[in-house]
Amino acid sequence: MTSILKQHFPMIHERETLLEQIEANPSLKRQFDSWETSRKKEFLDLCTGVRGARLLNDSFFKEILNPEYTPERLNRLLSALLGTHVTIKYVLPGDSTRIADEGSLLIMDIIVELDDGSLVNVEAQKIGYAFPGQRSACYSADLLLRQYKRLRDERKKKFRYVEVKEVCTIVFIEKSTGEFGEFPETYLHCFEQRSNTGLKMNLLQKYLFIPLDIFGRNIQNRTVSNESEAWLAFLSQDDPEIILRLIDTYPEFRPMYEDVYRLCQNVERVMEMFSEELRILDRNTVQYMIDEMQAEIDHQKAEIDNQKAEIDHQKAEIDSQKTEIDNQRAEINSQKTELDSQKAEIAHQKAEIDHQKVQLQEKNSMIRELERRIAELEKQMDR
Repeated sequence: MTSILKQHFPMIHERETLLEQIEANPSLKRQFDSWETSRKKEFLDLCTGVRGARLLNDSFFKEILNPEYTPERLNRLLSALLGTHVTIKYVLPGDSTRIADEGSLLIMDIIVELDDGSLVNVEAQKIGYAFPGQRSACYSADLLLRQYKRLRDERKKKFRYVEVKEVCTIVFIEKSTGEFGEFPETYLHCFEQRSNTGLKMNLLQKYLFIPLDIFGRNIQNRTVSNESEAWLAFLSQDDPEIILRLIDTYPEFRPMYEDVYRLCQNVERVMEMFSEELRILDRNTVQYMIDEMQAEIDHQKAEIDNQKAEIDHQKAEIDSQKTEIDNQRAEINSQKTELDSQKAEIAHQKAEIDHQKVQLQEKNSMIRELERRIAELEKQMDR
């Protein structure tokens, strides 16, 4: 069955022809058989036009948008994203001081110097970094320092800080991290340093984060509306319908897609590119898992610290309550002692009263006896 893309790009392989070519080459067959089923399908869909190419793979990007051979293409991409006309002057080599494991997370990373001397670092991540802001700030600072050292070494005593130009970091993210999800309709996030007072000062560092998964969700049911969206669609979308709408509205992308499918005719080269991307993706996934685990460890450690603080607070409250209970118990014991003393006094007073009652009764008996005798004497006297 002929794909709709093959109708527009006749150089696209037929599936049967492609599989026969792989089967005929033992090396290609071993490589192809080593892939998982989903990887095989992705490769076959690309080379037969069932799906389009997503250009953020480092090899594809550098083949189609090579800043040394076709600088006008990357010029247009950067101009569209930055909103101003730019011209690439040089492609700078990567920096050996960039941490090796960190670099392995990238599926594409190029550094270019523009005509005005400013630097642009363009990188693509298959899976978004944890802590994207901190990482990008470190890389930007590193690139700024490289420029400063180069200018200082070239200019010697004539060096002036005004000669240091801006550094812009552009980060394409295929699968973005959680913070980007808080802005489901935004896929261009620009950052630069500003004063809270309105004072203007060029602090040289700018950033542009582009979550392509969010862009893809926003573009599914509509056509692209400007050149920057056209470039993002070209770089990230493999839906044939979207590709055909794109080249219909922006025909300048057709030659780039033709270059993609000419490249796909070299089956061995494309399989090498796929294998390299798979190795990078595996390292990326491992590092991503490490970052996730570290974030979880940090989160759990923070929870433990909070729980320990709460336990210490509760222990302090318990100690305070225990002290208060001890004080109340001492007060109760003191009151009990006083009550026992009062009881003893009352018992003593009761015994005294009982004794006085007995004496009073005895006196009453004596009085009654005396009264009786007096009565008898009075009777005798009356006789």
